[in-house]
Amino acid sequence: MAARPPALQLGPNDHVVFENVHKSFGKSVVLHDISMRFERCKTAVVIGGSGAGKTTLLRLLIGLDRPSSGHIWVNGQDIVPLGEYELGRVRQKFGMVFQYAALLDSLTVFDNVAFPLREHRKSLSRAELRDKVMGMLHALGLYGKERAMPAELSGGQRKRVGLARALMLEPEVLVYDEPTSGLDPSTSRMVDDLIEETRQRFHVTSVVISHDMASVFRIAHRAHLLVDGRVIASGTPEELSRGGSELARDFIRASGISFADLERLVTPERA
Repeated sequence: MAARPPALQLGPNDHVVFENVHKSFGKSVVLHDISMRFERCKTAVVIGGSGAGKTTLLRLLIGLDRPSSGHIWVNGQDIVPLGEYELGRVRQKFGMVFQYAALLDSLTVFDNVAFPLREHRKSLSRAELRDKVMGMLHALGLYGKERAMPAELSGGQRKRVGLARALMLEPEVLVYDEPTSGLDPSTSRMVDDLIEETRQRFHVTSVVISHDMASVFRIAHRAHLLVDGRVIASGTPEELSRGGSELARDFIRASGISFADLERLVTPERA
């Protein structure tokens, strides 16, 4: 049976859309009536503190879990009623960049990056696989590091290896889980620059799950503030800081960054 048309109007630039998504585990409600849009080839940041529901939302986004009710549209298709085989094909549209890179410490940089190809592109010859991996390492400034072990890399290099691995299956959407968590301000800025550079170079839609307000103002075209499983504000970063949601303004104040600082963080060339 064909999926019903969405109650909301989907636009040509809507890559992923949550429509009235509700998620509960038993009697515990984690997400309440979530609606948000992630536009094609733009960067959206879902911002919120601990316990806001960000991890649950991430799992729904990449198809690792299903909502209790509501709809999730990917390229205009409702993925909620799909069977496991069809959902598996949808998952391959997403690349995941984990919080601490999640590299396999027993494998070289080359083998970490090659891992998705060996799992999902078994028809590739050895030469084709090597060309793809080396091309990606070169593109991300890691050429010459292919034989290094993860323990030999800097934090920034580990982030790049994790990103290279996520890009190997040519995903349409890159999802970043707390990419600046635990990093000093200089390295955080480098990671933000890497996210933006990757979006432009590979023409991917970027969804960043974060609690870092400074990062939001540097990279987000649109931000969604999640508090206690509810979206309390959505808009450009500037709209969040100047808008009518007092909860959003309280969250920004609690981040320890002044509104004057946030104005200076806005990237004028963000487009």
